[in-house]
Amino acid sequence: MTDDLVARLAALENRLQSLEDERAIRDLITSYGPLVDDGDAAAVADLWTPDGVYDVDGWFMDGQGAIADMVNSPAHQGIVATGCAHVLGPVHIRLDGDTAVAVGYSLLVVRDDKRFLVARATAHRWELARTDTGWRAQRRTSRALDGNPEAHALAAEVIRESRQV
Repeated sequence: MTDDLVARLAALENRLQSLEDERAIRDLITSYGPLVDDGDAAAVADLWTPDGVYDVDGWFMDGQGAIADMVNSPAHQGIVATGCAHVLGPVHIRLDGDTAVAVGYSLLVVRDDKRFLVARATAHRWELARTDTGWRAQRRTSRALDGNPEAHALAAEVIRESRQV
């Protein structure tokens, strides 16, 4: 095999690994909505590393236990019982070896009598790591898109940085 062919195969393997990593990260993130809407606390918590953090507008859930507790809470179970959908939009992913950052938006749709209403629009920043069991969230920061400039900056900053690379 020529040196050129070896280099081309190595480059192709790297590109394939990047695509597989991006797909695994998208699958992880898009699984959050159906799992949390099903009230599956263990499966939702397993999306994070054991010491992962979920920060929602300054409410910190530290570790998988705290994340599971949120899913099992009366407040969350209440919206599950009446009907809800956490709809996560496409994410922008920036890979860096065994770590990654993904950003995007979501809508929380809840049932109110016979109608469905958007209860919340949120910007998210996911900081992820490759683990022995696949990609997991180390930290998810979520901010309501309520006019707070921090919410828009949360996602836009990563996208701007990616475009400059």
